[in-house]
Amino acid sequence: MARLLSVNVGRPQPNPYKDTRSTGIGKAPVAGPVEVRAPGPKHGGLGSGLVGDFIGDGKHHGGDTQAVYAFQREDLDAWQERLGRELPDGFFGENLTTVGIDVNQALVGEVWRVGETVELKVTSPRIPCATFRGWMGERGWAKMFTQAGRPGTYLSVLTPGTIHPGDPVEVVHRPDHAVTAALVFRATLVDAELLPQLLAAGADLEPEIAEMAARERPQPVLD
Repeated sequence: MARLLSVNVGRPQPNPYKDTRSTGIGKAPVAGPVEVRAPGPKHGGLGSGLVGDFIGDGKHHGGDTQAVYAFQREDLDAWQERLGRELPDGFFGENLTTVGIDVNQALVGEVWRVGETVELKVTSPRIPCATFRGWMGERGWAKMFTQAGRPGTYLSVLTPGTIHPGDPVEVVHRPDHAVTAALVFRATLVDAELLPQLLAAGADLEPEIAEMAARERPQPVLD
């Protein structure tokens, strides 16, 4: 059964990798319930969708469409083996470390119920940033992560509430298209020829990604 292996929050710590003074990328599991709510806009909002979770770069992270970040334990285990180092839950900056669900193949617009009441909607993949590169300390990390094509996914908060480690994750809605978080990641970072395929997601697609896809859409030939 798909479930939350851990719920992770980050505390402020110095960020030598960006102009922002602090980062919350180093997240760690918490034992008790965590409140989840929509944080509002990226600029001027509450930042993370998890109460108690810190986001240092509010210009590029957080806000309603990046309220929660999910990454699966199966991929952390694969990276552990490849890199030859321990990667505890939360180390990739994820709020939710999942097991039993392929978050990369989640459809944009898909809705998850976590626990009894919380509902989250898949919005877009995670894009590696300078903080993530520096935090990992692996040469060529951004390229490795991008080539792997398993970025995890951001989610927005549709129904607030509390979540706990061990809560089940159930997909309660799947939209009628085939645009996955992994496809959005590949189209926007690796293969621009795939961008027009993203338009099948319609209103589920983030506006800036929809604009990119529309620019790449083949134009009709006029007689």
